[in-house]
Amino acid sequence: MAQKVLMYGWEFPPFISGGLGIACYDITKSLSELGVTINFVLPSFCGKTSNENQHLKLINSSEVAVTEKELLQVAEHFVDNVKLHQIDSLLFPYITEEAYLEQINFIEKHASYDEHSKSYRLNISGNYGKNLLDEVSRYSYISGFIAKEVEHDVIHCHDWMTILAGIEARRHSNKPLIYHVHALETDRSGDNTNPSVYNIEKYGLEQADKIIAVSYFTKNNIVNKYQINPDKIEVVHNAVSKSQPKRVNLKLVKKQEGEKLVLFLGRVTHQKGPDYFLEAAAKVLEKEKDITFVIAGNGDMTTRLIERAAELRIGNKVHFTGFLNREEVEALFRASDLYVMPSVSEPFGISSLEAVLYDVPVLMSKQSGVSEVLQNALKVDFWDTHELANQIVAAVNYNGLNKQLIELATEELKNIQWKNSAQKISSIYNMMIEYSYA
Repeated sequence: MAQKVLMYGWEFPPFISGGLGIACYDITKSLSELGVTINFVLPSFCGKTSNENQHLKLINSSEVAVTEKELLQVAEHFVDNVKLHQIDSLLFPYITEEAYLEQINFIEKHASYDEHSKSYRLNISGNYGKNLLDEVSRYSYISGFIAKEVEHDVIHCHDWMTILAGIEARRHSNKPLIYHVHALETDRSGDNTNPSVYNIEKYGLEQADKIIAVSYFTKNNIVNKYQINPDKIEVVHNAVSKSQPKRVNLKLVKKQEGEKLVLFLGRVTHQKGPDYFLEAAAKVLEKEKDITFVIAGNGDMTTRLIERAAELRIGNKVHFTGFLNREEVEALFRASDLYVMPSVSEPFGISSLEAVLYDVPVLMSKQSGVSEVLQNALKVDFWDTHELANQIVAAVNYNGLNKQLIELATEELKNIQWKNSAQKISSIYNMMIEYSYA
């Protein structure tokens, strides 16, 4: 059965901040190779796109100002069964209320607030909500119009920022709605969840006709923390691209001859556990001096961790790189002797699979979805910094252990492919389409 999908996401290469953008790229690419036609809707704010080496082209929308009586017009381009629509919006990956308000404060200097539409009017773009949830609602209303203009059999939404758009799209087309959960507010924020975001997630999970979870770890969280019927949830694990990594000559971190490099890569936030990584590093450096630790990425915990490294007197052995582009990430993987993913709550963790592509052994927390598919990795509880330190010492000192982990994990990757994930998703499409016509 030919499938036509209206898909909503909130990051896509080159606009990526984490694993979701990479996953969306590979999912759509693999689905298009199966003959699935996809219209992908993405929020965008005055960004430049790149068409290099992609199965689709990213085209910026022209100026759009939408009212209740106006019809959405977006720029689009067709390549290999995929069209991408970019809706002018201030939303971007992992945005917080504070970051959104900073953008609005900037816009206020260049725009006026319209009382009728309850939003700001900016000459170079459209109307924006005065807070994050207003903007999510505005984006949902606008992007929902696409369902009236684009032919589709099923609606597929990625994470909380787009589920309201999917619900709005279903209101227009009455097509089945799939909510693809890559991460939850309870993962991102732990005990300090934003109740508004949680409520949107819960509402979306209840409203969706089918839910895709990236792991059984995530499925269990959906059932236990959001009280959703498990029969409604299908698990489709993420994968990793098998394309050969580029050879790059960047040297981001200097290390002495004979030193080992231990890498943390990800958003520097509570969810990813960088503080546990740092505390374990301090314990390792009490006994092992020839190890350099790298924290690659940025986030709200960066300043606190830099200060903590100084308190622990290990500042000279811990390097903070900030956000890295893809070429820099590849260079850092090639220089690493061990990749550590100490996440407090990790729905999946594609970066662990990427490390294996670079022949880097992996040490991950047991609280990770990827542990369901990658068996040949070292695993500890994220909170056990003593055991985390012990495993780091073992991994960097015993070459036989490293070699065995890499060889076995590389063999496992042969079965962890995006085409397998795409086939499962396509089967879910067929099931939902058949059910809707029954």
